[in-house]
Amino acid sequence: MADAGWRGTALLLILHAERFGFNIRALVSYGFIVLAMNRCLIAMGRVLGIISFIGEFALTKYLHSMLRVTDVGAAVAFFELIGLSEVRRIDVAAGRFTLVFMAAPGQEGLAEVELTYNWPPENGEAAQTYDGGRNFGHLAYRVDNIYETCQRLMDAGVVINRPPRDGHMAFVRSPDGISIELLQDGSLPPQEPWASMPNIGEW
Repeated sequence: MADAGWRGTALLLILHAERFGFNIRALVSYGFIVLAMNRCLIAMGRVLGIISFIGEFALTKYLHSMLRVTDVGAAVAFFELIGLSEVRRIDVAAGRFTLVFMAAPGQEGLAEVELTYNWPPENGEAAQTYDGGRNFGHLAYRVDNIYETCQRLMDAGVVINRPPRDGHMAFVRSPDGISIELLQDGSLPPQEPWASMPNIGEW
């Protein structure tokens, strides 16, 4: 009954419109255009809502991992052997500590390591030392050639705790005992002397 009523009303409107000289086809076309525009606006609103939702998460950005070090010079030299470079250094005399930020090429501001060195106490006591607690886990870096990287570390006196026997993965430790994982970009064929090297200690 309700549908019949609406149809009757629509028919009367059309008859009156024709009496006063309105172009029915133009009115119908205009109605469709308005309906289409309304649907487009609704769809745009939904898209903007989704973009806004995603944008809230896009605001989160990884910055750095902080490591406390005993000897800032030795720590910087170690990470330089892996391929990182010092990005910036901040000395805070009031708090008696130094921050050194390091990153792989092209990773500045994206994925940095913050080395925190606490100065020795003014009263002459010994500086703090750290043993790299295993609860931390490890840092991981992808390298172009894992054999060349490990050889460079060995030549500098660094122990290769887990040699790259498979041509893909190795583990070493920083001067402060932080476990560092080195991963080959892709995989290299196993080769000596790495293929026969045993594990040394923990990593």
